Amino acid sequence: MASTLQKRKLMGEINVVPYIDVMLVLLIIFMVTAPLLTQGVEVDLPEAAAEPIKSEPNEVPIVLSVDAAGNLYINMGDDEDTPQNSREIVARTAAVLRNRPDVPVLVKADRAVPYGNVVGAMVLLQQAGADKVGFVTDPLDTYPVPE
Repeated sequence: MASTLQKRKLMGEINVVPYIDVMLVLLIIFMVTAPLLTQGVEVDLPEAAAEPIKSEPNEVPIVLSVDAAGNLYINMGDDEDTPQNSREIVARTAAVLRNRPDVPVLVKADRAVPYGNVVGAMVLLQQAGADKVGFVTDPLDTYPVPE
């Protein structure tokens, strides 16, 4: 009778092959989607010791970018990566400000852009109805010396 009832040995190992497959699939998904998450125009920002602007967590600011060649880009609309003319920038900004007058308005300009081009971009935002305009900068690498 003992020969007919054989004891089965319990398996104490975990099969990790399905976990490796899932991990590799997730890795591929993240590798494909990560470049798509970056937005806006690549500019070399100047550095400044400025305080960050406080805004609502879910509120997307209007960002007018000026690249090194002086082209203007705005983050409103479907074609954020194509240069826009001044009329289009004023029209898009005014449309957003009519619906959301408290939305932050920012200028993101390359450090090589002449000051006159940055002022021209600010004038366009002012024509659209923006009362306050902030600048996007990179933080300084060194801490300011206390006085």
